[in-house]
Amino acid sequence: MSAGRDDDPRIKGIKSKIRVVPDFPKPGIMFQDITTLLLAPNAFKDTIDLFVERYKNKNISVVAGIEARGFIFGPPIALAIGAKFVPLRKPRKLPGEVMSEEYILEYGSDCLEMHIGAVEQGERALVVDDLIATGGTLCAAMKLLERAGAEVVECACLIELPDLKGRERLNGKPLYVLVESH
Repeated sequence: MSAGRDDDPRIKGIKSKIRVVPDFPKPGIMFQDITTLLLAPNAFKDTIDLFVERYKNKNISVVAGIEARGFIFGPPIALAIGAKFVPLRKPRKLPGEVMSEEYILEYGSDCLEMHIGAVEQGERALVVDDLIATGGTLCAAMKLLERAGAEVVECACLIELPDLKGRERLNGKPLYVLVESH
C-alpha cells in the first residue's frame, strides 16, 4: 500500500526533495538519490513522522534496518515508537555470532547478517529500507527475521519502483511506501 495521501502536502514535499540521477551508477539506471532529502530537515522530519504515525500503535518491538540506508530511517522510527533497532548488515560487518540469509540479485548474489539473539521468538518486526526495486533484499530480511522467530508485520520503504514488481515477490506481506517512482 502506498501512503495514499496525495492530498497530504508532506508527500509532495518529500517527493520534491528526492533527486533522480540518470545513468548512475551505470547506464540505464535512474538512481533515486535521498541525500537531497536529508539536506532538507523539514522533509526528512516529515518522512519519519509519516512512518511513525503509521506504526506507533501496532505493537512493534523490533525495527530492522537494511544496510545502509535503512540505518538512516530505522533508528528514528524505532526510538519514536519505543522499539529496538536491529541492523541487518552485509557480510563480516558484525563482530559477534551471526545468522545469514543469502539472496539473488539481478547480477549475482548477496547476503544479509544479523546478530544471533538480536531478535527473540514472537517479537513483532518492521523491516525498513529506503527503496524497493526487485524485492530481493526485503525478502532476505524477512526470511532472516522469521528464522529468528520474529513475526514480520510489514515492510516500509520511502520509495517504490513499481515497474520492477518487487512488491509481488513479498508473498503477500504488506508493504508501505511514501513515494512511487516510474
